[in-house]
Amino acid sequence: MKFARDTWLIFQRQIQLLLRNPVWVFVGVFQPVMYLLLFAPLLKPALNAPTQAAAYKIFVPGLLVLLAIFGGLFQGFGLIAELRAGVIERSRVTPISRLALLLGRSLRDVVSLLAQAVIITLLALIFDLRVFIGDLLLAYLMLALIALMTSAVSYGVALKVKSEDALAPLMNTVAQPVLLLSGILLPLTFAPGWLQGIANWNPFSWAVDGTRALFAGDLGSDKVWQGLSITAVLAALGVYWAARQFARSVR
Repeated sequence: MKFARDTWLIFQRQIQLLLRNPVWVFVGVFQPVMYLLLFAPLLKPALNAPTQAAAYKIFVPGLLVLLAIFGGLFQGFGLIAELRAGVIERSRVTPISRLALLLGRSLRDVVSLLAQAVIITLLALIFDLRVFIGDLLLAYLMLALIALMTSAVSYGVALKVKSEDALAPLMNTVAQPVLLLSGILLPLTFAPGWLQGIANWNPFSWAVDGTRALFAGDLGSDKVWQGLSITAVLAALGVYWAARQFARSVR
Protein backbone atom coordinates (compact mmCIF):
# COMPACT_ATOMS: atom_id res chain seq x y z
CA MET A 1 0.00 0.00 0.00
CA LYS A 2 2.80 2.42 0.88
CA PHE A 3 4.56 1.66 -2.41
CA ALA A 4 1.38 2.37 -4.41
CA ARG A 5 0.82 5.62 -2.51
CA ASP A 6 4.43 6.72 -3.05
CA THR A 7 4.22 5.92 -6.76
CA TRP A 8 0.97 7.86 -7.07
CA LEU A 9 2.46 10.89 -5.29
CA ILE A 10 5.49 10.99 -7.61
CA PHE A 11 3.30 10.37 -10.67
CA GLN A 12 0.89 13.11 -9.63
CA ARG A 13 3.74 15.57 -9.14
CA GLN A 14 5.28 14.73 -12.51
CA ILE A 15 1.92 15.07 -14.29
CA GLN A 16 1.41 18.48 -12.68
CA LEU A 17 4.81 19.58 -13.99
CA LEU A 18 3.87 18.29 -17.45
CA LEU A 19 0.50 20.06 -17.45
CA ARG A 20 2.13 23.34 -16.46
CA ASN A 21 4.00 23.23 -19.76
CA PRO A 22 1.97 20.96 -22.09
CA VAL A 23 3.71 22.36 -25.16
CA TRP A 24 6.30 19.58 -24.79
CA VAL A 25 3.64 16.99 -25.60
CA PHE A 26 3.06 18.70 -28.94
CA VAL A 27 6.77 19.28 -29.53
CA GLY A 28 7.32 15.54 -29.09
CA VAL A 29 4.63 14.70 -31.61
CA PHE A 30 5.71 17.28 -34.23
CA GLN A 31 8.28 15.13 -36.03
CA PRO A 32 6.01 12.04 -36.29
CA VAL A 33 3.25 14.28 -37.66
CA MET A 34 5.65 15.53 -40.34
CA TYR A 35 6.45 11.91 -41.27
CA LEU A 36 2.72 11.18 -41.40
CA LEU A 37 1.90 14.13 -43.62
CA LEU A 38 4.98 14.39 -45.85
CA PHE A 39 6.52 10.90 -46.00
CA ALA A 40 3.62 8.46 -45.74
CA PRO A 41 1.93 9.61 -49.00
CA LEU A 42 5.00 8.35 -50.90
CA LEU A 43 4.62 4.80 -49.59
CA LYS A 44 1.73 3.51 -51.73
CA PRO A 45 3.84 3.09 -54.89
CA ALA A 46 6.96 2.13 -52.91
CA LEU A 47 5.14 -0.70 -51.09
CA ASN A 48 2.90 -1.65 -54.03
CA ALA A 49 -0.01 -1.18 -51.65
CA PRO A 50 -3.47 -1.51 -53.25
CA THR A 51 -4.73 1.64 -51.53
CA GLN A 52 -3.34 4.57 -49.56
CA ALA A 53 -5.16 3.25 -46.48
CA ALA A 54 -3.27 -0.06 -46.78
CA ALA A 55 0.02 1.84 -46.89
CA TYR A 56 -0.93 3.73 -43.72
CA LYS A 57 -1.73 0.44 -41.96
CA ILE A 58 1.89 -0.51 -42.52
CA PHE A 59 3.44 2.86 -41.76
CA VAL A 60 1.46 4.20 -38.78
CA PRO A 61 2.22 1.26 -36.41
CA GLY A 62 5.94 1.67 -37.08
CA LEU A 63 5.65 5.40 -36.53
CA LEU A 64 4.00 4.84 -33.14
CA VAL A 65 6.77 2.43 -32.08
CA LEU A 66 9.31 5.05 -33.21
CA LEU A 67 7.57 7.57 -30.98
CA ALA A 68 7.66 5.19 -28.00
CA ILE A 69 11.36 4.36 -28.46
CA PHE A 70 12.71 7.87 -28.98
CA GLY A 71 10.28 9.49 -26.57
CA GLY A 72 11.48 7.17 -23.79
CA LEU A 73 15.20 7.04 -24.51
CA PHE A 74 15.69 10.78 -24.10
CA GLN A 75 13.78 11.26 -20.84
CA GLY A 76 17.04 10.99 -18.89
CA PHE A 77 17.93 14.59 -19.73
CA GLY A 78 15.23 15.83 -17.38
CA LEU A 79 16.58 13.63 -14.58
CA ILE A 80 20.09 15.03 -15.04
CA ALA A 81 18.62 18.52 -14.62
CA GLU A 82 16.96 17.35 -11.39
CA LEU A 83 20.28 15.91 -10.21
CA ARG A 84 21.97 19.24 -10.84
CA ALA A 85 19.19 21.11 -9.03
CA GLY A 86 19.51 18.83 -5.98
CA VAL A 87 16.03 17.28 -6.29
CA ILE A 88 17.34 13.72 -6.16
CA GLU A 89 19.73 14.62 -3.35
CA ARG A 90 16.85 15.88 -1.22
CA SER A 91 14.98 12.62 -1.81
CA ARG A 92 17.55 10.85 0.34
CA VAL A 93 16.03 12.19 3.55
CA THR A 94 12.48 11.12 2.65
CA PRO A 95 10.99 7.71 3.45
CA ILE A 96 9.59 7.40 -0.07
CA SER A 97 10.19 4.15 -1.95
CA ARG A 98 13.16 4.31 -4.35
CA LEU A 99 11.27 2.21 -6.88
CA ALA A 100 8.38 4.70 -6.68
CA LEU A 101 10.81 7.50 -7.60
CA LEU A 102 11.41 5.66 -10.86
CA LEU A 103 7.92 4.35 -11.60
CA GLY A 104 6.20 7.67 -10.93
CA ARG A 105 8.38 9.32 -13.56
CA SER A 106 8.18 6.46 -16.06
CA LEU A 107 4.38 6.24 -15.78
CA ARG A 108 4.22 9.96 -16.53
CA ASP A 109 6.23 9.26 -19.67
CA VAL A 110 3.85 6.43 -20.61
CA VAL A 111 0.82 8.72 -20.26
CA SER A 112 2.53 11.41 -22.35
CA LEU A 113 3.38 8.82 -25.03
CA LEU A 114 -0.18 7.50 -25.17
CA ALA A 115 -1.53 11.03 -25.54
CA GLN A 116 0.80 11.56 -28.49
CA ALA A 117 -0.16 8.16 -29.96
CA VAL A 118 -3.84 9.12 -29.84
CA ILE A 119 -3.07 12.36 -31.71
CA ILE A 120 -1.18 10.44 -34.43
CA THR A 121 -3.96 7.85 -34.72
CA LEU A 122 -6.68 10.49 -35.02
CA LEU A 123 -4.74 12.31 -37.74
CA ALA A 124 -4.24 9.01 -39.59
CA LEU A 125 -8.03 8.52 -39.65
CA ILE A 126 -8.17 11.44 -42.06
CA PHE A 127 -6.20 9.29 -44.51
CA ASP A 128 -8.74 6.44 -44.27
CA LEU A 129 -6.85 4.40 -41.69
CA ARG A 130 -9.32 2.06 -39.95
CA VAL A 131 -8.58 -0.22 -37.00
CA PHE A 132 -10.82 -2.05 -34.51
CA ILE A 133 -10.84 -0.40 -31.09
CA GLY A 134 -9.89 -3.64 -29.28
CA ASP A 135 -6.87 -4.16 -31.54
CA LEU A 136 -5.91 -0.51 -31.12
CA LEU A 137 -6.01 -0.71 -27.31
CA LEU A 138 -3.82 -3.81 -27.39
CA ALA A 139 -1.38 -1.96 -29.66
CA TYR A 140 -1.36 0.91 -27.16
CA LEU A 141 -0.52 -1.59 -24.42
CA MET A 142 2.53 -2.69 -26.41
CA LEU A 143 3.54 0.95 -26.90
CA ALA A 144 3.14 1.58 -23.17
CA LEU A 145 5.46 -1.33 -22.36
CA ILE A 146 8.06 -0.01 -24.81
CA ALA A 147 7.85 3.49 -23.34
CA LEU A 148 8.09 2.11 -19.80
CA MET A 149 11.21 0.14 -20.67
CA THR A 150 13.00 2.85 -22.67
CA SER A 151 12.29 5.63 -20.16
CA ALA A 152 13.41 3.45 -17.23
CA VAL A 153 16.64 2.56 -19.04
CA SER A 154 17.20 6.22 -19.90
CA TYR A 155 16.79 7.21 -16.24
CA GLY A 156 19.17 4.47 -15.15
CA VAL A 157 21.82 5.52 -17.68
CA ALA A 158 21.37 9.17 -16.68
CA LEU A 159 22.11 8.27 -13.06
CA LYS A 160 25.25 6.50 -14.27
CA VAL A 161 26.71 9.18 -16.56
CA LYS A 162 25.27 12.31 -14.85
CA SER A 163 26.06 14.42 -17.91
CA GLU A 164 24.04 15.51 -20.93
CA ASP A 165 27.23 15.52 -22.99
CA ALA A 166 27.68 11.81 -22.34
CA LEU A 167 24.00 10.83 -22.46
CA ALA A 168 23.20 12.36 -25.87
CA PRO A 169 25.76 10.47 -28.00
CA LEU A 170 25.16 7.27 -26.03
CA MET A 171 21.41 7.33 -26.65
CA ASN A 172 21.88 8.23 -30.32
CA THR A 173 24.35 5.38 -30.73
CA VAL A 174 21.75 2.97 -29.38
CA ALA A 175 18.72 4.49 -31.11
CA GLN A 176 19.99 4.62 -34.70
CA PRO A 177 20.70 0.89 -35.23
CA VAL A 178 17.50 0.03 -33.35
CA LEU A 179 15.57 2.24 -35.77
CA LEU A 180 17.21 0.84 -38.89
CA LEU A 181 16.98 -2.82 -37.82
CA SER A 182 13.36 -2.82 -36.70
CA GLY A 183 11.63 -1.99 -39.98
CA ILE A 184 9.93 1.01 -38.42
CA LEU A 185 9.68 3.20 -41.51
CA LEU A 186 9.64 0.41 -44.10
CA PRO A 187 9.11 -3.36 -43.60
CA LEU A 188 12.20 -5.54 -43.86
CA THR A 189 10.37 -8.04 -46.07
CA PHE A 190 12.52 -7.22 -49.09
CA ALA A 191 15.74 -6.74 -47.16
CA PRO A 192 18.72 -9.08 -47.83
CA GLY A 193 18.70 -12.30 -45.84
CA TRP A 194 21.68 -11.29 -43.70
CA LEU A 195 19.94 -8.05 -42.70
CA GLN A 196 16.75 -9.89 -41.77
CA GLY A 197 18.83 -12.32 -39.71
CA ILE A 198 20.31 -9.44 -37.69
CA ALA A 199 16.90 -7.80 -37.33
CA ASN A 200 15.49 -10.99 -35.80
CA TRP A 201 17.73 -10.34 -32.80
CA ASN A 202 16.28 -6.85 -32.39
CA PRO A 203 13.37 -7.06 -29.90
CA PHE A 204 11.81 -3.90 -31.31
CA SER A 205 11.48 -5.63 -34.66
CA TRP A 206 9.11 -8.10 -33.00
CA ALA A 207 7.18 -5.22 -31.44
CA VAL A 208 6.79 -3.50 -34.81
CA ASP A 209 5.58 -6.71 -36.46
CA GLY A 210 3.11 -7.30 -33.63
CA THR A 211 1.75 -3.76 -33.80
CA ARG A 212 1.33 -4.01 -37.57
CA ALA A 213 -0.54 -7.28 -37.16
CA LEU A 214 -2.92 -5.60 -34.72
CA PHE A 215 -3.56 -2.69 -37.07
CA ALA A 216 -4.26 -5.24 -39.81
CA GLY A 217 -6.89 -6.86 -37.56
CA ASP A 218 -4.93 -10.10 -37.15
CA LEU A 219 -5.36 -10.50 -33.39
CA GLY A 220 -4.59 -14.22 -33.47
CA SER A 221 -1.21 -13.76 -35.14
CA ASP A 222 1.79 -15.22 -33.32
CA LYS A 223 3.56 -11.91 -33.93
CA VAL A 224 1.15 -10.14 -31.57
CA TRP A 225 1.76 -12.38 -28.59
CA GLN A 226 5.46 -12.70 -29.30
CA GLY A 227 5.77 -8.92 -29.43
CA LEU A 228 3.77 -8.44 -26.22
CA SER A 229 5.75 -11.13 -24.38
CA ILE A 230 9.13 -9.76 -25.43
CA THR A 231 8.27 -6.15 -24.58
CA ALA A 232 6.78 -7.17 -21.21
CA VAL A 233 9.94 -9.07 -20.25
CA LEU A 234 12.19 -6.23 -21.40
CA ALA A 235 10.08 -3.68 -19.53
CA ALA A 236 10.38 -5.70 -16.31
CA LEU A 237 14.15 -6.05 -16.76
CA GLY A 238 14.55 -2.36 -17.59
CA VAL A 239 12.57 -1.26 -14.53
CA TYR A 240 14.48 -3.67 -12.29
CA TRP A 241 17.88 -2.41 -13.48
CA ALA A 242 16.90 1.27 -13.30
CA ALA A 243 15.40 0.79 -9.82
CA ARG A 244 18.76 -0.55 -8.64
CA GLN A 245 20.43 2.59 -9.98
CA PHE A 246 17.94 4.75 -8.08
CA ALA A 247 18.52 2.73 -4.92
CA ARG A 248 22.27 3.26 -5.20
CA SER A 249 22.00 6.96 -5.98
CA VAL A 250 19.39 7.78 -3.34
CA ARG A 251 20.62 6.24 -0.10
